[in-house]
Amino acid sequence: MSSLLHITNGDSFTERLKTFDFKGDIITWREMLCEGRTETNVGSESFWKTRFEFLNKNYKVSKSWFIEKTLKEYRSLCNHKQQNQIILWFEYDLFCQINLLAVLSWLKTNRKYAEVSLVCSGKEDESEKLYGLNELTDEQLRKLYDNKVILTQDDIEYADYIWQLYCSDNPIRLENLTDFGDFQFNYLSDAIQAHLKRFPTIKNGLNNVENHVLNLSLERRPKSKRELIGAILRNQGIYGFGDSQFERVVSTLKPLYTSFNPVRLSKKGKEILEGKTNYYSMMRDNEAYLGGSLKYNFLYNTDSNRILKL
Repeated sequence: MSSLLHITNGDSFTERLKTFDFKGDIITWREMLCEGRTETNVGSESFWKTRFEFLNKNYKVSKSWFIEKTLKEYRSLCNHKQQNQIILWFEYDLFCQINLLAVLSWLKTNRKYAEVSLVCSGKEDESEKLYGLNELTDEQLRKLYDNKVILTQDDIEYADYIWQLYCSDNPIRLENLTDFGDFQFNYLSDAIQAHLKRFPTIKNGLNNVENHVLNLSLERRPKSKRELIGAILRNQGIYGFGDSQFERVVSTLKPLYTSFNPVRLSKKGKEILEGKTNYYSMMRDNEAYLGGSLKYNFLYNTDSNRILKL
């Protein structure tokens, strides 16, 4: 076994990485910890049980698929005990940043001896655009790899601390953090802000993502649900979600549409978007979690950008 291990953010990038001549084995982190309930003890039996229950209920992930895709890969990570250099390949978005925190929390506990480096794509040129790893040329990827950041013990401790807060039952503690700039995670502050905006707003009971979906529906007037999902994927900002995640968001908003072919909002949908009606009571789900917090136990005040506990 090589003394080098790469941990990537997903299958498509793993396949890309295999085309390079970098030394080392590759493990894919197959999770979406930005959604559903999470527990602090990454990799424990209760952690995986909680994750499977969420994925099974909300995404119809079967036990056999979960074992084959997620648990087998995780066990492979556990078996790579000899590597003293670990390279993490992640991106700027919320999806990746939350997974990154969990991986670092696990490494803190289970690979104390290893040197951990981070290759994180995002701002790669003078434009406003933030780039995913697969959007970069081979040359850009090599440059990013050559400039990888060696994380200090303080960086790893901090990532673990943020992970503990993310998994806690109160997001207000995340809101009060001001020291992101002291550590080597350039995109974490924005990702945490995006996370906090996933709690329902005082204005209409919908969160930032749900309001964005309604806005796009009204402005773009897509001809079909598929066209709507495409528009959301292209205009989602820092979330980094996949189509199945947005399919789920759209399905929860279904009562606010008169049609998906073409896409048309109902009168109530438009009123909610204008803040004339509040949809909180209709959306409230006592089993919906964001990290360790119940989504509908908190409200986001868009005027003060603060979280309120109900």
